[in-house]
Amino acid sequence: MIRVLVTDDEPLIRAGIRMILSSAEDIEVVAEAANGREAVELARTHHIDVALLDIQMPVMDGLTALAELRRAAPRVHVLILTTFGERQNVLRALSGGGAGFLLKDSAPAELLRAVRAAAAGEAYLSPGATRHVVDSLASGGTAHREEQARRRLEKLTDREREVLALLGEGLSNADAGQRIHMSEATVKTYVSRILAKLECENRVQAALLARDAGLGE
Repeated sequence: MIRVLVTDDEPLIRAGIRMILSSAEDIEVVAEAANGREAVELARTHHIDVALLDIQMPVMDGLTALAELRRAAPRVHVLILTTFGERQNVLRALSGGGAGFLLKDSAPAELLRAVRAAAAGEAYLSPGATRHVVDSLASGGTAHREEQARRRLEKLTDREREVLALLGEGLSNADAGQRIHMSEATVKTYVSRILAKLECENRVQAALLARDAGLGE
């Protein structure tokens, strides 16, 4: 079972999310919090696999709670929930180690996919959204940043660089496997190895690094 913590200051929102998640046989909502501080305390006292955090909350907002959770409960995968998709919030959530960024008006099926992906250690953004985020955040990069990125990529094998280039395009594991004639499971293994070598929290950070280095251009 995937054990989930739901955090939102609006009881009706929490109830709706709990209802959606409870419809899945492999997901269990084990705790609820009304602010970021409560979420951090609950993560310390409960076995949590995935924490859903709203951004706008009293006492402690979701992005601050994300940083606290990374210190207090580093094994918890965090999904950021919001009603808007401001670029800076996406950047802070992903660079801060968040497992994904999900709009509150997303379809129920997308919420379930996001929780399952986060529990599996994957960053959740649809391939199209990943490409959009990577393109927007990578634009305007400096020559210094490009040189740093290229140096970090030197530790990768040719095959790992090939897989990383596909991450930079925003491809899922399945689509990347089809592109280079590799099974989805094998691609997942390569992605895990790449993240470890590059010391990236998630695949979106790795994709940004690939774009900074000009990989695949």
